[in-house]
Amino acid sequence: MRFASFRIDGQRCYGVVSDRGIQPVSDQFISKYPDLKSAIAAEVLEDAATTAGSARQWAHDAVEFEPVIPNPGRILCVGVNYMTHIREMGREPPDKPVLFVRFPDSVVGHRQSLVKPSASGKYDYEGELAVIMGRPGRHISRGEAMHHVAGFACFNDGTVRDFQRHTSQFTPGKNFFHSGAFGPWMVSADEIPDPATLRLETRINGEIVQQGHVGDLRFDIPVLIEYCSIFCRLEPGDVIVTGTMGGVGAARTPPKWLQSGDCVEVEISGIGVLENRVIAE
Repeated sequence: MRFASFRIDGQRCYGVVSDRGIQPVSDQFISKYPDLKSAIAAEVLEDAATTAGSARQWAHDAVEFEPVIPNPGRILCVGVNYMTHIREMGREPPDKPVLFVRFPDSVVGHRQSLVKPSASGKYDYEGELAVIMGRPGRHISRGEAMHHVAGFACFNDGTVRDFQRHTSQFTPGKNFFHSGAFGPWMVSADEIPDPATLRLETRINGEIVQQGHVGDLRFDIPVLIEYCSIFCRLEPGDVIVTGTMGGVGAARTPPKWLQSGDCVEVEISGIGVLENRVIAE
């Protein structure tokens, strides 16, 4: 199943996505589970799909997509986690996951505008796989980790490189307003039994700039869940963004920075295409 968060005529909703369109869940269902995160937490996604089945179907371009989870408690991101990216940045493979956080207002949904900040000319793209947690837990073992996953989505960890490198802490460069994107929807975990087989591709104005398999991760998804759950209680709707592969703009000669008007697409097999255009701040 595929689920998206969106607005219709300004009204926030969520619902089931098909190739034909989008069907919102019922008003009665929303009164009990007001957002996708609460439906995930209550483990009622199948019921949500049933209520949406009788609703009016909207075309994909008739709704305003929001980030898949508009109100996550945590967005935990992993740096230097693909071997191709580690090599292109001239780093040694880390012994432990390199983590930083993103704030919810730093990301937009599918087809919403990415904002190139006026403070920098070094705005970069990073196509990534996002993991959406479904069940809470601390000290989750690797063997149990995937049972805690609700689903997967595409992510663009848009990065302002000079601000990222002001210090050893990545926070400033990763949290400019509306610099990243999360979508277009969540594909439930039962439809992706082995995320390592997924293929990821990032395109700028149709040009392929990143391409490879999720299996190239230094720390795979079960390891990331196990590690993160040691220091915090992971909750339904929390997001773990697993890292980017080689091909980022900063590693190119000359560097390839995002410009106003650029169209950025992050496509992951079995999930879909997250598309955003860049505007100037």
